[in-house]
Amino acid sequence: MPSDTKPKLSHRAGMMPASPIRKLVPFADEAKKKGVKVYHLNIGQPDIPTPREFMDAVRNFGEKVLAYGHSQGIIEFRERLSEYYSRYDIELSPQEIVVTTGGSEAIIFAMMAVCEPEEEIIVPEPFYTNYNGFAVEAAVNLVPLTTYAETGFHLPDRKEIESKISSKTRAIIFCSPNNPTGTVFTKEELETLGELAVEHNLFLLSDEVYREFIYEGTHTSIMDISGIEDRAILLDSVSKRFSACGARIGCLASRNREVVETALRFGQARLCPPSIEQHGAMAALSLKEDYFRNMAGEYRRRRDTVYEALMQIPKTVCEKPSGAFYIMAKLPVDDIEVFSQWMLTDFRLHNETTMIAPGPGFYATPGRGKDEARLAYVLNVEDLKRAMKALAVGIEKYNSIR
Repeated sequence: MPSDTKPKLSHRAGMMPASPIRKLVPFADEAKKKGVKVYHLNIGQPDIPTPREFMDAVRNFGEKVLAYGHSQGIIEFRERLSEYYSRYDIELSPQEIVVTTGGSEAIIFAMMAVCEPEEEIIVPEPFYTNYNGFAVEAAVNLVPLTTYAETGFHLPDRKEIESKISSKTRAIIFCSPNNPTGTVFTKEELETLGELAVEHNLFLLSDEVYREFIYEGTHTSIMDISGIEDRAILLDSVSKRFSACGARIGCLASRNREVVETALRFGQARLCPPSIEQHGAMAALSLKEDYFRNMAGEYRRRRDTVYEALMQIPKTVCEKPSGAFYIMAKLPVDDIEVFSQWMLTDFRLHNETTMIAPGPGFYATPGRGKDEARLAYVLNVEDLKRAMKALAVGIEKYNSIR
């Protein structure tokens, strides 16, 4: 006899979070159906064209059969990546690099490589929201280390970091330049993490996808820190660097042979990363430094536009970020989730409105981020001015009716 009950999904299925960046999309879609212009500051999708070199290499892919590639990635692409890193005095051989399906897969591979199920990885919060999902997939527990808008979201002191380390801790993961805050961690901060990693026998997982997006100061790679060669894992992607988010090409790199071999075995299970896109990325890596210099200059103008507009909103708390293309700001609203939805459903300024990413989705600590939002300055300056004007007027009106 057939059972009247349905089979249950896994505990993991129930734990998998929805994207806080995308969950307001239905409200934005409804607004657009009504003819409203929605400025998307909620998602890190650059509007800068993907380099012609990338597109030409994809268009001119000449193989007659789109065959399986090497599980570690095309050797010519790994050689080009090795050359790219050497520009930044990061010496990595092609054998120390595993090409992945986006930076996302690199992070998941790293989490699974260093942790048993239910072990812990410390992460400064706010953090890239998909770390939550990756941790669920890898059956890993994230332990949040809270940072604050008032201090530019820099790391707390060594004692506070060390207090988060337990017998189950296996790694610390961080992103610099940071998504969502734009903070660039100093070399001293990374050296502190390195010292703790050695003392407590931990791995360091360094998400460096925004390496070129630096507006003040310099970027320090985890590979620049001496004495931690066996525990440093670099995680990377071409998505933001070349405005090629849909290409899904990333990599994991380490001087620890066991880490690389483990990541390769994970890679063999999914056969190979995308082949055609590797050819596109290979061509893009030939771009000269002026490409990155011009790109950084454009994003600096965008950052300044958004930051200056935020500073005109009374009671906003935010330090000017030094990298990436995000600002995490504490806004004068009582509930950022309600406000963000209200901006899409109820507010219009000249038939325009602004979509932002609510702060709580970037935290693991319950109750954090209730008055914060991430703004991605991925639009041109004129659109950003209009978006920020709508946001400012929206905040004023929202508070007047609350």
